[in-house]
Amino acid sequence: MSSLCYTRRIRNLWAPVLASWLLEVTIPHRPVRQLKNLMTMAEDKPWALISEVSEQGFIKEVTDIMKQHFHIICLRDFLQNPQQHGPKIQAILMWNTYPAAEPSLLSSLPSLKVVANGGVGIDHLDVPYITSLGVKVANTPGVVSDATADMAMGLLLASARKIVEGHQIAVDPKTTSIPQSLMGVEVTGSTLGIIGMGHIGYKIAQRSKGFDMKILYHNRHRRSVEDEQSVGASYCENMDDLLRESDFVVLVVNLSPETKGLIGHRELSLMKPTATLVNVSRGLVVDQDALVKALRSGEIRAAALDVTHPEPLPRDHPLLSLPNVLITPHVGTYTYATTRRMVQCMVDNAVAAVNGLPVPNEIKLK
Repeated sequence: MSSLCYTRRIRNLWAPVLASWLLEVTIPHRPVRQLKNLMTMAEDKPWALISEVSEQGFIKEVTDIMKQHFHIICLRDFLQNPQQHGPKIQAILMWNTYPAAEPSLLSSLPSLKVVANGGVGIDHLDVPYITSLGVKVANTPGVVSDATADMAMGLLLASARKIVEGHQIAVDPKTTSIPQSLMGVEVTGSTLGIIGMGHIGYKIAQRSKGFDMKILYHNRHRRSVEDEQSVGASYCENMDDLLRESDFVVLVVNLSPETKGLIGHRELSLMKPTATLVNVSRGLVVDQDALVKALRSGEIRAAALDVTHPEPLPRDHPLLSLPNVLITPHVGTYTYATTRRMVQCMVDNAVAAVNGLPVPNEIKLK
C-alpha cells in the first residue's frame, strides 16, 4: 500500500514536468510545418513582369493585390539579367502601356502565357502578333466605366461653367471684381450627343439624365428599347444628325482604323457654334489640327479633352494656349478605388491564363 502511495506521489510530482516537456516537443513542429508549407506556396507562385512601382507605374497601394498571386519583378531589374529572369515570367501586367509588348521583349519570355492590360483600350497592343505566339491578351472592361463617366461629366461641367477660369480669378491677388467673361452656358436641359454607347457611354447617359438633358447617341449597334427608355436616349443612325443637334458631343469610342480621325474638319463644321466637344476616348479619334482651326475660328465654342495625341502634347502645341480648351492628362480612371479594381481584374485574368483556365476578359480576334 505504501508502495502504491509512493508511486502516485512521484507521478503527481512529475506530471507538470512531463506535460511541459510534451508541449515543447509537439507544439514547435506545427509552426515549422506551416512555415514549410508557406515557403512551398511562395516558391510555387508564378512570376509576373511589371513596369515599376512609382509615379509613372503602379501605385504602391495596389502591390498587395499582385503579390498575393505572383512574384513581381520590375522591368529595370529584369533587364539587368534577362537570361536569368526571362524563362520564369508567365505574365506581363501592363500599366499605362508599359512594359511595352514589343517583339524584342516577348522573344525573351519563352514561358509567357498572358499580357494582362490595365484599361479597356488595346490600340497599343499588336494582338494578332501576340496571340500568334500562343500568348493570351486581356483587358479590364467594366471596372473603369464609372470613373471615366464621372470624368466626362466633370469635363463637360467645368468647360460649360468655366470652373477652372473661375478658380484662377478667385485666387488671383489682383482680382477686385468678377468679370463677365466667366459667363458660361447652361447644362440643365441642353442636348447631349454620345458617340459610342458602350459601358462608359451608357454610364454617361445615366448621369446626364440627372441634368434633364436630352440624350442622343450614335453607336455601331442600337441598344435595346429597355436601355434607351431607362435613360431617355434617342438613337441617331446617322452621326451627322447627332452633330448638328447636340450642345455637347462626347466621344467614347475605342480607337480602331474605323474611328481614327472620326472627328475632322467636316464633322466639326456640322456642329453648332455654341457646341462643346468632350473627348474621353483616344486622342487620335480627333483630327487635332482641324480642332485647333475650329476653336480659333469660333466654329465650335469649346473643347474639353482628357486625351490627346501624343500624351503629353509638345509644350508648344497650339491646343495648350487656346483659352477655350480644357485639357487633363488622361486621368479618367485615376481614383484609388477604380485603380484597385483594375489591378484585381488584371490579376484575375493573369491567374486564369497561367492556370490554363478561361480568361474572363480575353481579347479574341474576330
